[in-house]
Amino acid sequence: MILPEIFVQRMKTMLDSEFDEFKQSFDNDVVTTIRINPAKYAGEPALTPVGYCSTGYVIPQRPLFTIDPYIHAGVYYVQESSSMFLEQAIKQTVKKSDLKVLDLCAAPGGKSTHLSSLLSKDSLLVSNDVIRARGQILSENLKKWGKANVVVTNNDPHDFQRLPGFFDLLVIDAPCSGEGLFRRDENAVNEWSPDNAQLCAQRQQRILADVWPTLREGGILIYSTCTFNPAEDEENIKWLSEFADIEPVSLKIDDLWGITTMDAGGFPCYRFYPHKVAGEGFFMAVVRKAGVNGSTQQKKIKDNTLVASKAEKEIGRALILDESLDILRFEDSLLAFPTAHLTDLLQIKNNLRIIHAGVKIGEMKQKDLIPAHELALSTILNRTAFPEIDLTIEEAITFLKRDDISPQSTVKGWNLITYRNIPLGWVKNLGNRFNSAYPKEWRIRMSVTEFRGERLKAEIAKFPL
Repeated sequence: MILPEIFVQRMKTMLDSEFDEFKQSFDNDVVTTIRINPAKYAGEPALTPVGYCSTGYVIPQRPLFTIDPYIHAGVYYVQESSSMFLEQAIKQTVKKSDLKVLDLCAAPGGKSTHLSSLLSKDSLLVSNDVIRARGQILSENLKKWGKANVVVTNNDPHDFQRLPGFFDLLVIDAPCSGEGLFRRDENAVNEWSPDNAQLCAQRQQRILADVWPTLREGGILIYSTCTFNPAEDEENIKWLSEFADIEPVSLKIDDLWGITTMDAGGFPCYRFYPHKVAGEGFFMAVVRKAGVNGSTQQKKIKDNTLVASKAEKEIGRALILDESLDILRFEDSLLAFPTAHLTDLLQIKNNLRIIHAGVKIGEMKQKDLIPAHELALSTILNRTAFPEIDLTIEEAITFLKRDDISPQSTVKGWNLITYRNIPLGWVKNLGNRFNSAYPKEWRIRMSVTEFRGERLKAEIAKFPL
């Protein structure tokens, strides 16, 4: 791989005797890793674990993920292994079980789905992206992951100043120059320039400054990038220490992980180099906002726009398992959302643009409820409420393409479609045919006609689970 000369010279200065090994790593194969959803898969896969992530695994060969039903069902997420270090930052610094967490630059959802697995159901996760289209992708991935204590928003960082001292934990995986992705994505090399890297550093400072007021005193900031550029990494932590009153947070690092610990003016930082870790380039720093227990007093908000009727609550309650959730009505839809965070939801609703919140149970059509796709994928679904149809791999792929299927079922009405006992979505049995309720925008679009017989068996053999 041909790397930009200015980048090469800077890395020579930074790495000194390690540079040749670093440069050689760009010719090595990219490692593919997945992170399992522990709420949907309880087994121990026969895969090499990622040392610092309890649900992260290296897979020996990259399959065609598009035709694996498990990825559509939210059983696992394909994620670069270095960014899974987020787990250590959370486990080593956060002790409360009822956190309010903001993942600011969250799309497409790797860190948010990871946070969703790490946080208790008493916590609230707000996942945001400033670009609407990316926010929709983020929403889709979190719906697949299946948790109800999640809100997805579409806002500029500055908008969060309307919620001062609201969050206990702030995660910023900042947009960056992408040097850590050079090996995986040649477009990142082509788009790189010193000027662009400098613009990224300035934008990151603007993001930090804009969102800082929403973190409570004593709260934790986890800042990360996928670049090696010190101006976007250590220098931004130094800048933040001059801009705000922050305290260093140190993490325990196992030598076997291959992580390089750096210092940014007294603030520990962690670098991931591709010649030392089984992953791509990455940077992380953790700091604490000075002060003690600075959470703001919440105002009681009167808002009847989300109130469901008694009958609607009974309908919704029969379809979910979690008693800690309330049944809300938004327009024609019923939602399940944590009762403990209803006031938080109303504050968010009044100050930010919400893409989705909680789990949509379904839409009311007169007295009937049409179940929502995300209910099928959720971890709160009461599966005894619906008959189930388990599909073969060929049938599951057909269903995910939204093509017609003809399963063996005599039960009319809504049927839950599963693959190896994992829910995939809904069909309605009309007696003479089945109508698919799989979302058109989620369907498999590629042609899969060649994946039959031995070709399909060969591809299935590569599936990670």
